[in-house]
Amino acid sequence: MTKKVAIQGIEGSFHHIVSQTYFEEVVMVQPYLSFSDVVESLISKTSDVAIMALENSIAGSIIPNYAHINDQDLHITGEYFLEIQHNLMALEGQSIQDIKEVFSHPMALLQCKEFFKQHPHIKLIEDTDTAEVAKRISKNQLEGVAAIASVKAAQLFDLEILANSIQTIKHNETRFVVVERNPSLQNKATTNKASVKFLLDHKRGSLAAMLNVMSDCNLNLTKIQSLPKIDTPWKYAFFVDITFEKFSDYEKGKAIMKLMAEEFKILGEYKNAKK
Repeated sequence: MTKKVAIQGIEGSFHHIVSQTYFEEVVMVQPYLSFSDVVESLISKTSDVAIMALENSIAGSIIPNYAHINDQDLHITGEYFLEIQHNLMALEGQSIQDIKEVFSHPMALLQCKEFFKQHPHIKLIEDTDTAEVAKRISKNQLEGVAAIASVKAAQLFDLEILANSIQTIKHNETRFVVVERNPSLQNKATTNKASVKFLLDHKRGSLAAMLNVMSDCNLNLTKIQSLPKIDTPWKYAFFVDITFEKFSDYEKGKAIMKLMAEEFKILGEYKNAKK
């Protein structure tokens, strides 16, 4: 049976590009304009799997998506790193001087802010999705309006690229995670990365002690993100990504961390895409 994959964005979006490259088999893509809708489709079993951007090398973490995965008890079963090239596009025959407004996803606007400092006449407006703006410009033949999107979107919606690779830092990469309702079947031979969440007692040295355990057990910390615990002022949950050479090292570290933490939760155990 064809796997149903929920993505944020439409055909031509970066999530769509990931859906076409991550899976070995042909999948049925189900587009949604918000991550909340993506998650709801997974919970309601409308979709089998979801793809969610989690962090960007320029703009940092996409905090709400950590909360979505944690709050709904979803599981990360894989990851994919995509080189993000942002391009300014509009209807054919226009120049950058003709453009009065640019609509795009807030993350894309943030990643391209230095480019637009050179064009102060352009008004930047936040929107839901990069490719959806490109489609809207094409469908409604909107003059004086531009989108920031992929080359694929420009090709799909017959738009002209006015400026290539306009992101501030040219090497711009986004980490996407593959999310499912249930954890993946464990393969200790290929599983070498984990995402975990823990809460610690609010006392001096508690986080340092936890990090020391990771180091002692040969676990490499690749990401740490804190989020406030809403119902407890000034208490934080830590979301951590760790990689390891031996699954036995991870099992040992996991057992110790469970004893040390007030709360400990595995968000996913999967294959490191960077190795």
